[in-house]
Amino acid sequence: MITQDKISTSTPMGANLVTTPVAGATFRVWAPGAAAVYLNGTFNGSDQWTQDTDPNQALARIGGSDWWGGFLAGAAEGDTYKFFVVGTGTRGYKRDPYGRERQANGNSVIKDPAAYKWHDAGFRAPAFNDLIIYQLHVGTFYRRNGTGDGTFWDVLEKLPYLQALGVNAVQLLPVIEFETDNSMGYNGSDYFAPEWRYGTTDPASLTAYLATVNGLLTAKGFAPVTAEAISGPVNALKALIDLCHVYGLAVMFDVVFNHAGGFDGDDESIFFWDRQPPGDNNRSLYFIATDNMPSGGLPFALWKEPVRQFLIDKAAYWAGDYHADGFRYDEISLLMAKNAEHGWGFCQAVTGTVRYEHPQVFHNAEFWPVNAAIVTPAAAGGAGFDGMQNDGLRLAVRGALGQTTAGAGAPVDLSGVAQQLWVPGLPARWKAVQCLENHDVVYRGRDPRIPTLADANDPWSWYGRSRSRVALGWLMTAPGIPHIFMGQEFLETKPWSDDPNGPLHIYWDGLARGLKPMTDFLRFTQDLIWFRRNQPALRSESINVFHCPAGNRVLAFHRWVEGEGRDLVIVASLAESTYYNYRLGFPGGGRWAELFNSDMYDNWVNPATAGNGGQVWADANPADGLGYGATLTIPANGLLIFGR
Repeated sequence: MITQDKISTSTPMGANLVTTPVAGATFRVWAPGAAAVYLNGTFNGSDQWTQDTDPNQALARIGGSDWWGGFLAGAAEGDTYKFFVVGTGTRGYKRDPYGRERQANGNSVIKDPAAYKWHDAGFRAPAFNDLIIYQLHVGTFYRRNGTGDGTFWDVLEKLPYLQALGVNAVQLLPVIEFETDNSMGYNGSDYFAPEWRYGTTDPASLTAYLATVNGLLTAKGFAPVTAEAISGPVNALKALIDLCHVYGLAVMFDVVFNHAGGFDGDDESIFFWDRQPPGDNNRSLYFIATDNMPSGGLPFALWKEPVRQFLIDKAAYWAGDYHADGFRYDEISLLMAKNAEHGWGFCQAVTGTVRYEHPQVFHNAEFWPVNAAIVTPAAAGGAGFDGMQNDGLRLAVRGALGQTTAGAGAPVDLSGVAQQLWVPGLPARWKAVQCLENHDVVYRGRDPRIPTLADANDPWSWYGRSRSRVALGWLMTAPGIPHIFMGQEFLETKPWSDDPNGPLHIYWDGLARGLKPMTDFLRFTQDLIWFRRNQPALRSESINVFHCPAGNRVLAFHRWVEGEGRDLVIVASLAESTYYNYRLGFPGGGRWAELFNSDMYDNWVNPATAGNGGQVWADANPADGLGYGATLTIPANGLLIFGR
């Protein structure tokens, strides 16, 4: 029987377990237009849930407010439930908007946040300017069994691979519940619950995954766990984050606060949750009444305090209960446009609330066009984000690669790359999150992958391979936070799709077979990422682009650490012939070691590598506005890095 024990205006939203003096759970929902709200579930004593409107299962308005609540003694971890809502328009079941887990049949599940036992107490996320982000889609990244949706456990199978790659942050495309068979993740329906497909599997597969989990744990000195400890979507996702932390990788979530899913045919969603008369979307409680649904979803009505709090609670929940290290906020520009008077304040509130309790969390906004105010602290009038997506370098590099495909004599303008290596006007250069590929850009039917752009006829040709190395070289040596998309590291040529059963899977089989273009490029990517991690100058604020003459496809710039030196000179060429005796400025005299040469990675180890024998000597004859100069060899379609 539902009582009002333990219920007050401070009762947390959703279903929450309590232990004293009587064990059970409190329930609280927001339903201002409802005439009655009932709790139904396995604790009703019937699997058919026939007691939909039993008075004993009725919640009560809390202090006459728009919130309903009740306490049920005996409710426990794993119990499934829904609310039966009687409104002025319709009546029927509704899922808990704050439900922590959802079953395939649509039932919400009571979850104890403390049930999962973490192993990551010693983990500290990288400093923001040290981040190197790897973006992946759980459903299609890797599938141990080769069929169906990928799972959180499948991502864990690749954890040693990701650690060896050198990235230090994994960014998951949205993993909350979605309504369609396949999804990029941007049509979310249940904002607190991980997608059930990503956490469900047959018992035999779970046994195999458990062996992987325990192998990873015991290798780090931890005791093995049981299958129950990692079963279900909540525990599976927590295990993924936990083990990423144990192995030194931060985990970031892509969150969508500008809109939710369209909810076609889903009468139990948050759309019209308090069951007002349908047809007038002004009565839909959480959403803006609009016929223009951006990205096919419903914009949130952020002028309503409970709606704002719902989304803020979601971010705080994932930062706290899931130990998240960062968020990429999808299309904040769209959120602002749809909530002109309230969007800015909401952004300040969500970043400020999470930062107060979890200062290590990185807040990354997608906002177009790039605007310094987005990454300005709220106290100074900004939106409060730490970093923001930047498309300038991506567009410039892609534009240059496209020009090279016209032939050796075609003009290639590298001035755009030179101008976009960093984003002018931001409070700090590291605040720009830079990429060449991402989920939007290389989705099927959109822009090609970098190797395909570099040579559409044969992406694994010398042209495709070498141009791709230069492009990635610019990304990893530019200021800002580099971000790569799954498969980019080993020269994936196909676009990607969110359909796990379609033909556009990442070509892990080719890598396993040792196909030379893939293994060589993976080695190049690994070495380049670790080079960045080991060179403070590449994570600093300092850059001087000093050489970008028109017509010869060469670009050079200087990176250093203010007050320390640690100087690097990066030289890149998209010319199809090697330059010999090329005169270039240097910021200091004497010996400069050739620390990195991309030409070595073509048919590793390239016996015909064009380079400088490991060093060049800068003399006192000025060049390029610098006080010193050196004569060097620049390989065709090559990247060189010199240091001292």
